Amino acid sequence: MKTTAISGRLAVWALSGLILSACSQKQGGGAEGDKGAAAGDKGGKPGGAKIALLLPESKTARYESKDRPFFEAKVKALCPDCQVLASNANQDASQQQAQAEAALTNGASVLVLDAVDSASAAVIATKAKAQKVPVVAYDRLVPGTDAIDYYVSFDNESVGRLQGESLLKALDNKASARVVMINGAATDNNGMLFKKGAHVALDGKIQVVKEYDTPDWSPDKAQDEMTQALTALNNQLDGVYAANDGTAGGAIAAMKAAGIKPLPPVTGQDAELAAVQRILLGEQYMTVYKAIKPQAEAAAVIAYHLATGKPVPTDVTGGKTVNNGKKDVPSVLLVPLAVTKENLKDTVIADAFWSKEEICTAQYVEACKAAGIL
Repeated sequence: MKTTAISGRLAVWALSGLILSACSQKQGGGAEGDKGAAAGDKGGKPGGAKIALLLPESKTARYESKDRPFFEAKVKALCPDCQVLASNANQDASQQQAQAEAALTNGASVLVLDAVDSASAAVIATKAKAQKVPVVAYDRLVPGTDAIDYYVSFDNESVGRLQGESLLKALDNKASARVVMINGAATDNNGMLFKKGAHVALDGKIQVVKEYDTPDWSPDKAQDEMTQALTALNNQLDGVYAANDGTAGGAIAAMKAAGIKPLPPVTGQDAELAAVQRILLGEQYMTVYKAIKPQAEAAAVIAYHLATGKPVPTDVTGGKTVNNGKKDVPSVLLVPLAVTKENLKDTVIADAFWSKEEICTAQYVEACKAAGIL
């Protein structure tokens, strides 16, 4: 798999530059541009093009609080008359298929698809291709189909490695450390990449004493899994690999209910507000911060060009691709950052992902002062 990433906060500046110039550039295109032109014709006059944004679920806070508003705002800035047909499948693959079909029936010129699961997403992409509607795989790559035109995400295997390496650091590389792994959903391609990356970092260096794949990424199910692990282990563990902040919250709730003090280091992902606050309190060790704004805006730039029949500027992807098993998909990838209490101020807050006011509510004022945020 060929991948290239843009590092950390530099991603925000780099992608901001390409987004500002995207409307005036007429480079590139090729097969993808031809598909976009056909799709633009279907959508009627370019100014009235319809762009479907298909989100996977709402249990992970980022999709409705970050991805959707960033995407919609950028589309509006690029094309005030374009319509964003946004929907959320609430972790239901059948519902996402129905939403995609409704968007196509309603004249969507492009689908931006954040898949609930790989199999159903491939079906959606194939139906879109049959109608000459291009598909942008957003956040999750859709494997095994040639119907994906672009991919916008992060280097997801490196997310898992970053989590695993951070956990090893927190455990002081203790070889005998006992770790419970609370992975993401087995039906999610990203979940499997996170898991793979974490194992690359952890295998042979600690003991994985219990491991679970969490259906639907559900925090409640993660809490149940952690409760089962604690019972089996007689509460004896040294660390928890949790694939995202929702599963981390579930695992932490289970450990609190079991009376475990102090809590062992727990990983996470997405820099959710609740997770950032848990990190300040010392309940969660780290999260993975992914600059969602440039990700969403890059997807919006691609979607706008495809929907209105314009060639996608070559500098959006820089010619980089990811192979999904069927084709080399033109791709935008960003590099994630590990965030702990020590660098919260210089990452999440400096990038205005969350403001001091949002984080440092009454319950967290003292923790914010201790971390040098206030």
